[in-house]
Amino acid sequence: MASYRFITLAIVAIIVLPTVVMATEYTVGDDKGWNINFTSQDWAKDKVFYVGDTLVFNYIAGNHSVFKVNGTGFNECTVPPPNEGLTTGHDTIQLKTPGIKWYICGVKRHCADHGMKLAITVQAEAPATAPTPTKSSAFQITSSASQLIVAAMVFVAMIVV
Repeated sequence: MASYRFITLAIVAIIVLPTVVMATEYTVGDDKGWNINFTSQDWAKDKVFYVGDTLVFNYIAGNHSVFKVNGTGFNECTVPPPNEGLTTGHDTIQLKTPGIKWYICGVKRHCADHGMKLAITVQAEAPATAPTPTKSSAFQITSSASQLIVAAMVFVAMIVV
């Protein structure tokens, strides 16, 4: 009976893990982080974002913030109410739907005076073989380990049966 549960678990892992491995975590601004000392659009221009990917905004809490806005809010640097902002200094946003996504800093006039804003286009789904991002991600680092675990589980299941 236990071997059937293990085999079921192995089959579920084989089906689920490839979708997890395909997701990429992007640190906005790479090692420079979310700040006024780099151009967000230059950072994003060579990247392709897919549903399931994650954006990480790193900054010193209190110095910046992250607000998701619409196109008008992006163009005019209109800051939404404070309770809609992210302010932890390590904010993560999972990209759940395709389309254009807009983000701005709501501190002082960082958006208007320093261009601290980011617009990206999220694609519906990744191709069969996802492109390698320019920055390594937590998901990619663990993909080899995940594949090894699945292989080991299948091997053990074959021995048990």
